[in-house]
Amino acid sequence: MSDSPAARLQQLFEGHRLTPTQRRIAHCMVRKAADVPFLSSVELAELAGVSQPSVTRFAVALGFDGYPALRKHLREVAPTGPSGGEDTYNEYQQAVQAEIENLRHLAELLADPRPVEQAGRLLAASRPLPVLGLRAASSQARGFAYFAAKVHPDVRLLDEGGTMLADRIDAARRAGASALLCFALPRHPKEVLEALAYAREQGLAVVTVADSAFAPVAGYSDLLIPAAVGTGLAFDTACAPMLLGRVLLEAMCDDLPDAQARLEEFDAKAAARGLFVE
Repeated sequence: MSDSPAARLQQLFEGHRLTPTQRRIAHCMVRKAADVPFLSSVELAELAGVSQPSVTRFAVALGFDGYPALRKHLREVAPTGPSGGEDTYNEYQQAVQAEIENLRHLAELLADPRPVEQAGRLLAASRPLPVLGLRAASSQARGFAYFAAKVHPDVRLLDEGGTMLADRIDAARRAGASALLCFALPRHPKEVLEALAYAREQGLAVVTVADSAFAPVAGYSDLLIPAAVGTGLAFDTACAPMLLGRVLLEAMCDDLPDAQARLEEFDAKAAARGLFVE
């Protein structure tokens, strides 16, 4: 990972068992990495949507005497000035700017390609490949599965919950699946955690795209790659998770020797059937 303020914050949080409220604070701090060293505990609490005592307890959980000690540490390891300019944007522009910042964080994360390459190998080797995404994450899972099916011989979309979900995981495992890809976005359904726990019990390696390294699914994943969501509008936006899904597709294609041949075959058949407007 690069030596950006966000990356240094991520490293600070690694190895700590955080509560859901503390994960929310950590996620907020990563998103506002340049500003955090200059925020009071009250200001950080307001940004994260938690209480001020929660921020103090969070600092103590990280090993500091309190929030002032944490802020002092951040100013020493990330001596940058606070960002500015947001006041000149309206609320819609601010939402776009926040997503641009999320994409910058993703680009920094991808400076180390090894996690994505490892994920690509796991997904390519799994026959079939189950792809899980419920509620808010269902569109991400469906988009990945749609394109993956053009190069992978057997992709199984799991975008509906209920009692059949475990049955479908069982069926994929019996058919030879070795890994499961999960898209997990807020708010995190309890059913996703249960499904991932069950998948691991059945011997599947779980690769997860989540909104944060501190998301509830972290403890149920063998490999988690974070991509932040935008929270500036009434409903979250997920540009970074969508792009990360396409990056994983690329990595998977690199480990599928017949991927290009499958794409060319599809293009030939599409042309013969007149599927697309020229």
